Amino acid sequence: MIPQDRHVPERLFLARHGQTTWNRERRLQGQLDSPLTAEGIAQARSLAERLSGTDVRTVCSSPLGRALRTAVIIADRLGADLIEVPELAEVHHGELAGMTWDEIDDAFPTVREERAANRYGWAFPGGESYAQARARARRALTSCGWAASGTPLLVSHEMIGRMLRAELRGLDATAALGLRHPHSVVFRLDGGVESVL
Repeated sequence: MIPQDRHVPERLFLARHGQTTWNRERRLQGQLDSPLTAEGIAQARSLAERLSGTDVRTVCSSPLGRALRTAVIIADRLGADLIEVPELAEVHHGELAGMTWDEIDDAFPTVREERAANRYGWAFPGGESYAQARARARRALTSCGWAASGTPLLVSHEMIGRMLRAELRGLDATAALGLRHPHSVVFRLDGGVESVL
């Protein structure tokens, strides 16, 4: 277990896993998993090439297969250490994981409306909310700060990635929920300032 007593790193890189089969099918993954597609593997290799000129010596990864596969490709290319950080796992989608929105509309007809009324505080049935995940994101940043040498790279997911960036940039809920992270983009965060690598 990584101690939680070190401050958040001042500078880091943040990447999202490569495209998966469920991404292509528009199926919610949450903490379930599906494999990277051929395009997803190519995206991971492209991320690794872009990071090759940096001082990344530690890759902190979500333990979920799609992120871990992406992180392994990058860490191997960089010769970096790889550390699994459980708190980097995607927001837990509970009973909705593995479903498309059409399937969700049939099985849970009021969910969209409930979610729209309070997107930040609403929790997936049997899962978690963005608000709950933000506390986990804070712990992940501390864990990576403690474990990393050089500038760390965090490999995670779209939704938990919003909370990581919100913490690092000091964003409120509305601004955080407006963030997007395409599969092929690496963000550099330095002292709360964000740019694309």
